[in-house]
Amino acid sequence: MTQTMRAIEITEHGGPEVLKPCDRPMPEAAAGHVVIKVAYAGVNRPDALQRAGMYNPPAGASDLPGLEASGEVVAVGSGVAWPAVGDQVCALLPGGGYAEYVATPAAHCLPVPKGLGLKEAACLPETFFTVFSNVFQRGGLKAGERFLIHGGSSGIGTTAIQLASQFGARVFVTAGSDEKCQACLALGAERAINYRDEDFVEVLRAEGGADLILDMVGGPYLPLNVKALADDGRLVQIAFLQGPKVELNFAQVMTRRLTITGSTLRPQSDLAKARIAEALREQVWPMLDAGKVAPVMDSEFPFEDASKAHARMESSGHIGKIVLKIS
Repeated sequence: MTQTMRAIEITEHGGPEVLKPCDRPMPEAAAGHVVIKVAYAGVNRPDALQRAGMYNPPAGASDLPGLEASGEVVAVGSGVAWPAVGDQVCALLPGGGYAEYVATPAAHCLPVPKGLGLKEAACLPETFFTVFSNVFQRGGLKAGERFLIHGGSSGIGTTAIQLASQFGARVFVTAGSDEKCQACLALGAERAINYRDEDFVEVLRAEGGADLILDMVGGPYLPLNVKALADDGRLVQIAFLQGPKVELNFAQVMTRRLTITGSTLRPQSDLAKARIAEALREQVWPMLDAGKVAPVMDSEFPFEDASKAHARMESSGHIGKIVLKIS
């Protein structure tokens, strides 16, 4: 008889109310994979996009939402050297985190940093994989450069502020309230711009322009970002909260030698994600172990209240990460 577990599924595409508890078969540990008994699952924008029917899971991935989790390893597939059964880990997931158990490649697991609990650890994988791969590997941020982060108070933003500051960059952020701006400054931002009151293009141009911009807004921000960049600057696009289409004068890109790039994390190969995990373990996890960097926590919701967690995230009132307590 197949063992079952409790999970939260997307019953149909729509608002937060379509998230409902259900029973699902327990996952098994295939070769190179582990099964984790989930303690906490992180709540992220891609979960909401999937729920709304705008971000389908890749082939072979679970249809359940949840791209990061923490917990205890309870099963290990063949060919896995680490982690072992009984180890506490956090992990990047192909999907399925909103459940009592989840399977993921072993190479996408990372140890729980010293001084952090499982709740905090559940907030690390999605944002740290995204920020490190886009800001440092793809964007090439260097010490002393001017770095503009849009959405500075989000999970991605609060992570990017801390990591960029630790690596010696000058950090500028945009946020939508004075409270959020203050939170960004407390994390190490040099300048926080309330976009409701100030023009971020003017602020950055007065500083000489941004060497790198991390943007998740898109839409009308795209031409503004081009204006805000310094010559030879780079724009890294990771989401489009205001749409992916806009009219843009590419002559500026050519004459000012600008670079526009971007990525999404979930569709990348298991090998690509494993390489990011390895780089994080070597270059970033020591900062977490030392307490120099830590996830910013907004709120925790019971497993059954996933719909309330999504409503909180989509209200844009949160600062930092939202988690579901699974067990």
